[in-house]
Amino acid sequence: MEITWHGHSTFHVTVDNTALLVDPFFDNPKTDLEPGAVDADYVLLTHGHMDHIADVGAFPDATVVGLPEVVGYCADNYDVSDTIGANLGGTVELDDAFVTFHRADHTNGMETTYESTGGGMPAGFVISDTKPTQVSDAESSTFYHAGDTGLMTEMREVIGPYLEPDVAAVPIGDHFTMGPMQAAIAVDWLDVDVALPMHYDTFPPIEVDPEAFRREVRATGSSAEVRILEGDESITVAE
Repeated sequence: MEITWHGHSTFHVTVDNTALLVDPFFDNPKTDLEPGAVDADYVLLTHGHMDHIADVGAFPDATVVGLPEVVGYCADNYDVSDTIGANLGGTVELDDAFVTFHRADHTNGMETTYESTGGGMPAGFVISDTKPTQVSDAESSTFYHAGDTGLMTEMREVIGPYLEPDVAAVPIGDHFTMGPMQAAIAVDWLDVDVALPMHYDTFPPIEVDPEAFRREVRATGSSAEVRILEGDESITVAE
């Protein structure tokens, strides 16, 4: 599994021969790429805010995956070829990848105006190369994209012990999501090997020093490695 951060909450994930793009939003200061510059078999959308769906139309040949309300909105408003609507708790098989939907504590209106259309509960995605079961699988590779969220006990009670992510991307920008302190607690609860900060420095309200996140993770006693990626930088998750 290869994971590439393109700034904000935009991640490109390859699982064997399957390319997944989460929350395409390339109008951010961390990437030099234009929308559509990466390959995607599937575009995964955590929720409907514009800084997460703005560039979905740049991938007309990809299948858009997300909550039914969100993918329905995209089908009506963007040039998309196909959609898969799923919901919280469900796992969908996308060629070589399995994607499990989990809740995220956030709002979810399509567009960011007072006339917004409601999109239901936002989601985070647990992406793995094997289907999750109650039998622990040390050979699987698993990436948790937390979406826009606050700290929630499901990270400690469900996602960490049962879905067993190896790598987690957590928002640290504060203001609209967790800040460094609560994001660090999330990393500790998830018991991951590697933590990736996201959703920061894009707009003035979420300008944050990611080193503060590293210090907060250390303060929890977590053994997770904090990787502060440059825009368009990749890491590999080995089995």
